[in-house]
Amino acid sequence: MTTTNRLQHIGVAAALLGGVCAAGAVHAAEYEWTFQTSETSGEPQFEIKKQWAENIETMSGGRIEIEILPVGAVVPFDQTLDAVSSGILQGHLTDPSYFSGQNPAFGMLGNLVGAWGDPLEFMEYMQAGGGEQIYNKLVEPYGVHLVGAAATGLEAFPAKRPIRSIDDLDGLKLRAPQGMVYNIFDKAGASPVNLPGSEVYTALEKGVIDAADYTVFSTNHEQGLHEFAPYPNYPGFHSLPMVAVSLNKDIWDGLPDDLKTILETATDALAYELIYALKKRDLEAVAEARENPDITVVDMPAEERAKFRRIAQKEWQAWAEKNDLTQEVYDSVVSFLKQRNLM
Repeated sequence: MTTTNRLQHIGVAAALLGGVCAAGAVHAAEYEWTFQTSETSGEPQFEIKKQWAENIETMSGGRIEIEILPVGAVVPFDQTLDAVSSGILQGHLTDPSYFSGQNPAFGMLGNLVGAWGDPLEFMEYMQAGGGEQIYNKLVEPYGVHLVGAAATGLEAFPAKRPIRSIDDLDGLKLRAPQGMVYNIFDKAGASPVNLPGSEVYTALEKGVIDAADYTVFSTNHEQGLHEFAPYPNYPGFHSLPMVAVSLNKDIWDGLPDDLKTILETATDALAYELIYALKKRDLEAVAEARENPDITVVDMPAEERAKFRRIAQKEWQAWAEKNDLTQEVYDSVVSFLKQRNLM
């Protein structure tokens, strides 16, 4: 969808919302859906996604009701794609990287490590650089439709020793999920360990790992990771995961245009709420951390970030050769970055 169409949709949805509120209309739900997320209940991202569902109910005048469930409530985190396809779930809000085993293009679109210096760069690529169209080319054969893309922001990097250069990664035992991020850290000289996010705290505490690729700064701080890894990098230099907001394709195809507009508009709002709300929380957590003499916040210099990106680009090229869609993702991202002098 073009930016112009998005603005038109916002106007249409606002008019719909105004009409509903003015008339005090109350309708029985025509559509009742269950969406599973990739967060535990109570996490900030989970609460923001619940608000997304409430906004849709309000904007639709009660015609759509969506129940938001935490990770693992119905199926494991890496099986929601199949669950939405089969109708076990009607939708999900999750990181597509979890489905890299089904097609590596999910990993490239879900988290092209080292590509994005800011979540707004990624959102521009998805909305205006062809990313959403490629994603739907990838996902619709699975019976799933991308309503819209969102992003959390750059992940931080808690570490037991300061990581100020790429050389400082040499031999570092760090938690990283299997796939592109694992491979890139390995090529950068680190010793990645594949652990689920739920084990990061204990692994840092016991010395199993020295650092972690694991979510945003504020969440790391709230979970107490900096007690064991007192040299967090902020802003992060590596990982910026996508949040795919997707619906079963048969359901999507059967919706009237006004409800499609409401879903797209609410998802655009979700994307920017995630970016700004999580950044605000991060900045507050960083300020608190800097007041603690036992924590040193590290900002990797621009020239070192550029070195990491060059290492990452070689892995992008390797993944591009896996199939036609991975090549299309690679070509579109590189073209987008070059046009904006971001390579």
